[in-house]
Amino acid sequence: MTSVLFVCLGNICRSPLAEGALRAAAENAGLDIEVDSAGTGGWHAGDPPDRRAQAAARRHGTDISGLRARQVRPEDFRRFDFVFALDRQNLRDLGAIAPADASAELGLLMDQVAGREGSSVADPYYGEDRDFDVTWADVSAAADALVARLRDPRDGPPPA
Repeated sequence: MTSVLFVCLGNICRSPLAEGALRAAAENAGLDIEVDSAGTGGWHAGDPPDRRAQAAARRHGTDISGLRARQVRPEDFRRFDFVFALDRQNLRDLGAIAPADASAELGLLMDQVAGREGSSVADPYYGEDRDFDVTWADVSAAADALVARLRDPRDGPPPA
């Protein structure tokens, strides 16, 4: 079974939205994959997603209320096939903490979306409800691209 980890800073906004979007897209496509999310920082560990993130996901038919924040761990780089950062700073941080025996493919999530290579997922934390909808649109586009890639790697963008 393919496994995917999404990583942002605190694991209460972007990465749980990405987790929810990929779970929904995979289920709709009939794909059996493992999906999780984490943060490079641990100050929100154990907390549910931001209420605005939960509301945005709910508006799109996805419930992320049961998710709980956690900090990325060294074993994540061996446990998951793919570890996707939601922005360049978190990608740099992940590269710095990845153990020498890491086997996961490490990359920037939006590199999976044609025409969005090198861009970050919009961070809605200091914004309003509509900013969480923009983030949902980003992670949903990436989820659809990942599902296409996992269904048939020849149809998706090149590996990150």
